[in-house]
Amino acid sequence: MNPITIMTVDDHPLLRAGITGALEFEPDMTVVAEAGNGLQAVELFREHRPDVTLMDVRMPEMNGISAMTQIRKEYPDARIVVLTTYEGDVQALRAIKAGAAGYLLKSMLRKELIDTIRMVHAGQKRIPPEIANELAHHMADEALSSREVEVLRLAASGKSNKRIGGDLFISEETVKSHMTNILSKLSATDRTHAVTIALKRGILDLH
Repeated sequence: MNPITIMTVDDHPLLRAGITGALEFEPDMTVVAEAGNGLQAVELFREHRPDVTLMDVRMPEMNGISAMTQIRKEYPDARIVVLTTYEGDVQALRAIKAGAAGYLLKSMLRKELIDTIRMVHAGQKRIPPEIANELAHHMADEALSSREVEVLRLAASGKSNKRIGGDLFISEETVKSHMTNILSKLSATDRTHAVTIALKRGILDLH
């Protein structure tokens, strides 16, 4: 039996080393490549064609979702497991739409990693129950438009409606209208509450 070939992609060398160390004890697995950002991941995937790729979401130069989209554009059969510290349903949905075969929280790695790799390699999908529950909970929610996300991002940086309007070349009244829609869609009581919800769900990423 050929071992399952694996590529790890994360901008933290310690996490990559930890995963490689954990997989060393599995006779049916071998790490063939490690990448520190999305651009490296795309290049190394072309070179090694790993059976399973473990992909962090937040990385410099190219994030995990963009790297996964690029890889799967070139290699539609690529099997990629997204690793993240964030439970947000919007981020999870983005990863799944981009073709993730698995979605793992980094806090679960010790317990779930080995089984997830084997499942994904066998052609199955792996979404943890808590992520599936979040997705189901928000299934009927109306999504924020790209303009509403822009307004909320600027609000999160502390800008007034007037400043936001100036930045986006729209009137202050239009900004207020967007903010009203945002509060309604997120069931938020005020703009601070809306920003908190958006960060938790992965709608906003301020890093």
